[in-house]
Amino acid sequence: MKWKTEYLEFNTGRKIEFVRITERVEKLVSESGEKEGLVLVNPMHITAAVIVNDDEQGLIGDYKRTLERLVPYNADYAHNTGEDNAAAHIWRQLMGHQAVMAITGGKLDLGPWEQIFYCEFDGQRRKRVLVKIIGE
Repeated sequence: MKWKTEYLEFNTGRKIEFVRITERVEKLVSESGEKEGLVLVNPMHITAAVIVNDDEQGLIGDYKRTLERLVPYNADYAHNTGEDNAAAHIWRQLMGHQAVMAITGGKLDLGPWEQIFYCEFDGQRRKRVLVKIIGE
C-alpha cells in the first residue's frame, strides 16, 4: 500500500462560501500515480466541511437558506463569547465532516453530477484541507 499527503489552502473572500475543489483533487490523484484506492478530503478546521454534490447554484443557495433557517447565525449561542461562530460549528456538523472518494483506473470515480466542495462557514482567514491518497 502507498499513500500521498497533500494540503489545499484557502482564504475565502466571504464568511460563508462553497468552493468547488474537484479539479484540484483530481490533479493530486493524477500526480500520485495511484490506480486503485481511496482519497480522503478532510477540512482541518471545525467550522468547515467537505461535501460531494451537484455544482448547481440554486442548490448551493438552498443549502445556505436551509442552514440559516435551522441554525441562524445571529442567534444567542453560549459559545459566542469572544467569537461569533457557534453557528459555523453546528453547520459543519449538519453538512458532514469529510468525504472519501474512490479512485478507479487512476481517476476519481465520480457519478455523472458529483463534484467535491469545500464549504466554509467562518471564512476570511487561512484554512487548510488535507488530501490523503491511499492506494496501490
